[in-house]
Amino acid sequence: MASVPPASSPPSSPAPLPAHQSAASPAVTDPSSGYPATDRATPTRLRERASYDRASVHAILDEGWVCHLGFVRDGAPVVLPTLYARHGERLYVHGSTGSRPLRGAGPGLAVCLTVTHVDGLVLARSAFHHSINYRSVVVHGTAHQVTDPGERALALDAIVEQAVPGRAADCRRPNVRELAATTVIRLDLGEVSAKIRSGGPGDEPEDLALPHWTGVVPVARTYGAPIPADDLDPAIPLPAYLPPAGPRGGA
Repeated sequence: MASVPPASSPPSSPAPLPAHQSAASPAVTDPSSGYPATDRATPTRLRERASYDRASVHAILDEGWVCHLGFVRDGAPVVLPTLYARHGERLYVHGSTGSRPLRGAGPGLAVCLTVTHVDGLVLARSAFHHSINYRSVVVHGTAHQVTDPGERALALDAIVEQAVPGRAADCRRPNVRELAATTVIRLDLGEVSAKIRSGGPGDEPEDLALPHWTGVVPVARTYGAPIPADDLDPAIPLPAYLPPAGPRGGA
């Protein structure tokens, strides 16, 4: 294995951060207020499923750690799956300095970011009315590259914590070479909406007598038992913060 050169001046550990709060995050005068229903944040279909409730949006974002980031590159649409974290009213998104569009986010990059959780397969009597139960969030805005060292450290810690709470303090911090290869962009939660479907199928009245099974097949994210690395020192115990095996999340 190639050795990793030590950082000449490794970043210091950032101060502990309250859950989903960041000093750099935009202020919200009334946290109980909803997001504005702008034209871009309003679905063109099934608008009754849309929600601009701040708590609902936060809950959906906080349950995941993979988003899809969409933008235009050389006149063509691009969508990248990547890691993210929420801190207050701001999202931090992980990327590589090898990504030219993300490097170009310094002056501002118009993006659309989505997060989706699938909670069930909805089987109707007709093919047309088959569906899924889901919770999703769509964020529109302008992303900016994070260049401040302190904010970058907070953002990278937040991205690790989003996936495995407790892990950021239990691993080596990035060195200079690793930081140079990493891009972090931020996106404020200003133009955002959630969309949620739950419940059973909605068959047509004339189909109710058809002899086809109908209902919902629940879907849940499940963690398996942790598998230690082949080169792990057997004296190192399993961290208490790792989740036990079993389903996680849900509506």
